[in-house]
Amino acid sequence: MRTIFLLLITLMLFGCATGQAIRGEYDPPMVVEKSKVKEYDTVPKPKQGKIVVAVYKFEDKTGQRRPTSAVSSFSTAVTQGAEMFLIKSLKDVGNCEWFDVVERVGLASLTQERQIIRQMREAYDGADAKPLMPMKFAGMLIEGGITGYDTSTRSGGNAARMLGIGPSTKFSEDVITVSLRAVSVNTGVVLAAVNVQKTVYSTADSLAVLKFYDKGTQVFEFESGLTLNEPATLAVKAAVDAAVVELIKEGERKDVWDFAETQEKK
Repeated sequence: MRTIFLLLITLMLFGCATGQAIRGEYDPPMVVEKSKVKEYDTVPKPKQGKIVVAVYKFEDKTGQRRPTSAVSSFSTAVTQGAEMFLIKSLKDVGNCEWFDVVERVGLASLTQERQIIRQMREAYDGADAKPLMPMKFAGMLIEGGITGYDTSTRSGGNAARMLGIGPSTKFSEDVITVSLRAVSVNTGVVLAAVNVQKTVYSTADSLAVLKFYDKGTQVFEFESGLTLNEPATLAVKAAVDAAVVELIKEGERKDVWDFAETQEKK
């Protein structure tokens, strides 16, 4: 009977403990805040029309490895393909009205394929072979990378136990820093540069029960927990999206480009 009573108390406290991960102070935030999504989609159009840009690379410059408790890990803490996020973000920002991105990440493959087409046309048509259209060049380079991954910048928790029974909650925060700059191809001058940080949350809720009964000759022990980790890859994507928006704002402040709606109001 006593064991059944302990099990019932355990289930009740476990429900309260796991509920803290959803309702508590340390809730994992949405990967992209609604305000940021709205701002990303509603950035005013550029006055001069779409800007042709090129992205050669967007690397992880942190050298940070994924944290492990027992063994050495060669897996990186953040994605090594962040340039894909940057290209997608540049294409889609402001309802696809801001940038035309030319292929440079796979430039070797693109050049080789064009060479194959040129050779095939010359083999079939000879001197009358139709030439390929010239590749489009970019007037601006978008450079940068993931420049920081700081672990456990803030951590803590709380616990409460009575008669050896009670829940506990722990949390920790990591910070990802993304840097982005726009460089003029004509002059090599850095036209605008921004740094954006994104917090990555982790929460852990657990419940522990430790009871002695039958005059201390028998022990009942129970432990259960739930850990929630915000995916670092999605945090990188959110930081890249925010950096693109901030780069557009910085360019407008420094007269690199103008907003069409702002000009109409003037």
